[in-house]
Amino acid sequence: MPVNVKHGQGGRVVIVSPALADANNGNWQTAQRWQRLLSAQHSARITREWPDDLASSDDVMLALHARRSAPSIAAWAVQRGSQGLAVVLTGTDLYRDIATDATARHSLALAQQLVVLQDLGPQALPEGLRAKARVVLQSTTARATLPKTPCHLRAVMVGHLRDEKDPRTLFSAARLLSQADGVLIDHIGQPLDAALGEAAQATAAACPHYRWLGGLPHAATRQRMQRAHVLVHTSRMEGGAHVVMEAVCSGTPVLASRIDGNVGLLGANYGGYFEPGDAAGLSGLLRQARASQGQPDGLLARLVAQCAVRAPLFAPAAERRALLGLVAELMTH
Repeated sequence: MPVNVKHGQGGRVVIVSPALADANNGNWQTAQRWQRLLSAQHSARITREWPDDLASSDDVMLALHARRSAPSIAAWAVQRGSQGLAVVLTGTDLYRDIATDATARHSLALAQQLVVLQDLGPQALPEGLRAKARVVLQSTTARATLPKTPCHLRAVMVGHLRDEKDPRTLFSAARLLSQADGVLIDHIGQPLDAALGEAAQATAAACPHYRWLGGLPHAATRQRMQRAHVLVHTSRMEGGAHVVMEAVCSGTPVLASRIDGNVGLLGANYGGYFEPGDAAGLSGLLRQARASQGQPDGLLARLVAQCAVRAPLFAPAAERRALLGLVAELMTH
């Protein structure tokens, strides 16, 4: 069993991430950020699998992904029991795997704490496990809003082309718009699904107001979000999308599918939702946003104001407090 450590004393935290730097995906970004945020008070390291050569000194495990990190979670439980073990649930964990995968469900049962990344996450858990769930909202740096042209509405969608992100809804919405609507769409993301890449190319050929830019460096992507009037987020499944927080913290409002992963970040009363898969609803919101440019009480201004209220929730200091509280609880028994 781990050494009993009191609040305020530094401990050794191992973050298990199924993806490391070579993947540069959401799991890796979360693991790297958490290592940095914890480092002021704790020794924190990242590994793909546990146990490893440094395992004997670990006090706490934060395991990202109930299914993909299941072997490491089970190994910790064999050696240490549930004490010190937190399982961090992704969107595919919450909204797919725990309903269909026995190893993912077993990971939930083994954990001392379950961590979800948006406010509605606990509702997706079996009722008997919700008491050990806690919300840790992810964070991002604030960025100034860059100048935005009044000549048209620029929308940007950011996300690799895969089924969970539902880019087909964006493709269909683009085809429902005409150049006369004054809406220009930039789409950033790698074609993880080749068929979706072909569909993006076909949409660009048919719709001059839609551009697929492929993958871009993070800095360039954030600049495009800062200059856009809206971020479009069509996902059908999310644990808590970092790109939504980046837009909000850049003063760029979001047009988002009404799924728990988005509502849990933006709030139940947010005015920029469309139903999942509803291309007509999305195209209608884009037209409304374009028509409201320059109107102090129009849709665009209302969404900007609502996002400004949410932005402090995604500050690094807030995430650090939540993480340090989580680790302190895991280290105390």
